[in-house]
Amino acid sequence: MRTTRDRIRHAILFEAVGLALIIPLGSLAFGLPAQHMGVIGVGSAMAATVWNFFYNMGFDRAMQRWAGHTRKGLALRVLHAFLFEAGLLLVLLPPIAWYLGITLMQAFVMDLAIAGFYLAYAFLFNLAYDRAFPLPAWQQQPTG
Repeated sequence: MRTTRDRIRHAILFEAVGLALIIPLGSLAFGLPAQHMGVIGVGSAMAATVWNFFYNMGFDRAMQRWAGHTRKGLALRVLHAFLFEAGLLLVLLPPIAWYLGITLMQAFVMDLAIAGFYLAYAFLFNLAYDRAFPLPAWQQQPTG
């Protein structure tokens, strides 16, 4: 299982790389000034960083209890990323609508687009992170 220090590194790296991508891409996609996308991006990243830490710690603890390990195959990675984004979507919807002065439905559509980006990004980032920072136990066991 990953340590608290490793989870902190994971969360910070995830959000830093994500912000570097989402601010310019979101500004282009939604026709927003970069400053507005930056506020949405940074606010979302702050909420997501906290959510990321607790979600991943809880997910790993649940896996350890139910499966006896924390290795994630393809299907579990997909479920992991989907559940993360669904929880974050619920948290971010009202603040985005309020900040931009748009309806909850408009914010929902925008948030879905952002979540779609982050769903793919989370999947790819976590695969790369697991390869860059493998746990010693993983190097001795086959993946499933």
